[in-house]
Amino acid sequence: MMKKGKALIGLAAVAGVAGIAYALWPKNKIPGSAVVDPFHKERYLGRWNEVARLPSLIEKDLRDLTEEYSLNEDGTIKVVTRAFNPVKNKAVEATGTIKFKGSQTRGQLEVAYFLPIYLDYNVLDIDDDYLYALVSGSGLGYLWLLSRESSMPEEMKQRFLQKAIGLGFDISKLEWMDY
Repeated sequence: MMKKGKALIGLAAVAGVAGIAYALWPKNKIPGSAVVDPFHKERYLGRWNEVARLPSLIEKDLRDLTEEYSLNEDGTIKVVTRAFNPVKNKAVEATGTIKFKGSQTRGQLEVAYFLPIYLDYNVLDIDDDYLYALVSGSGLGYLWLLSRESSMPEEMKQRFLQKAIGLGFDISKLEWMDY
């Protein structure tokens, strides 16, 4: 009888872990065909400002978010994210690593701030001059509109929003950053 009880407890634990993993796993993955191709890594380097985002716990209460991308010696990309948390009245900073998931000519990457956990980082659209970008995670829960400046022209916003809608994002939930 003791073995049966331990087996049931073990089965319940496995089911609980599986349930949590299922709840956290993205249900609607971004198709690989949605990413920018060709993507030019060197042109993407430099500073980007967050213009809009879907709300997430990761960026809760953060304002004035910027990301600075530079090339590491091993070919990966270093990203330094800086923001201000007005609730805690303090600046925050995190450094991560970005690497390509496949070909370095496609905007399908992954980022890790806390190694070795890499999360999808998909460049879904970018203008010809690499001044404005639409970026997502693996599913429909993460979306960012980025700009080299603190704002974005209306025509680029509309282009990115139409692309996001076409992929299934709920753009009504976007938080627009006011600089």
